[in-house]
Amino acid sequence: MRHGKYPLLAAFLLPPLALYGYFVVSPYAQSFLIAMTNWQGLSPAYEFVGFDNFKRIMGDEYVWNALLNNLWLLVLLPLLTIALGLFLATMLNVGGRGGRSTVTGVRGSALYKVIYFAPQMLSVSIVGVLWAEVYNPRSGLLNSALRAVGLDGLAKVWLGDPAYAFWAVLAVMVWANVGFYVVLFGAAMQSVPRDIYEAAALDGASRLTTLVRITVPLLWDTIQVAWVYLAILALDGFALIHVMTRGGPNFSTDVVGLRLYTEAFGDYKWGYASAIGVVMFFVTLSVTVLSLRLTRRERIEHS
Repeated sequence: MRHGKYPLLAAFLLPPLALYGYFVVSPYAQSFLIAMTNWQGLSPAYEFVGFDNFKRIMGDEYVWNALLNNLWLLVLLPLLTIALGLFLATMLNVGGRGGRSTVTGVRGSALYKVIYFAPQMLSVSIVGVLWAEVYNPRSGLLNSALRAVGLDGLAKVWLGDPAYAFWAVLAVMVWANVGFYVVLFGAAMQSVPRDIYEAAALDGASRLTTLVRITVPLLWDTIQVAWVYLAILALDGFALIHVMTRGGPNFSTDVVGLRLYTEAFGDYKWGYASAIGVVMFFVTLSVTVLSLRLTRRERIEHS
């Protein structure tokens, strides 16, 4: 039986590994090769141009502008989403106070979790179309609400003004993702003994102190995973931005994924688009490794 273990493992593992290599690894390898050509996507004819596409990226102001927008998302999206998710999860799970300093969740917390999680059940395209209508300068819900309360001066062309478009899209990205992390952090908090929170309440610790000194250290592994996932999302952002703004106005919401799409399907420069994709592959990989290293800390155990 012991000698027959390895053939049995190979019989189960080799077919899925072969499929993964063919459908996942192989396209990645092909993109590296295409990045070295001037292929236009339709014609089978192409020329090998070496690193010319990568040299062109270095001087492409549109790519650098898109990368800068991605970097802003990389900083702001995880920070805002995790901070808001932790705050809401704390309020829902340990934000209430019962008799004799008993720590409980707020009343109706289960309903609130469903409401917060609801955007996760919508596809990205639906979220984009929905919020594009909310931001509509004439009939949108946001401007209509501002006018209804006498704040006409605050009504803006949210997605048509370069000064506001990026922040409007960022707000939608936070709204669309924060519910998932409220539920994720809430589930992680269930493993923390209530005695710890009750002891903090007896010592007179405020909710903010409890969040910073107790919840964050005990949930650090979960926060680290959330940060990596949101960082990857921030380096993408293609689908939502493509639906809402298509990178405008004046490229104020352009991101590298949309730049790649435009070069490939708009200008039919598949070689150059593949080079952009290769660059983003290494940027995403570097950001992921860096995030894991910077957020790594000694694990805090509780019993």
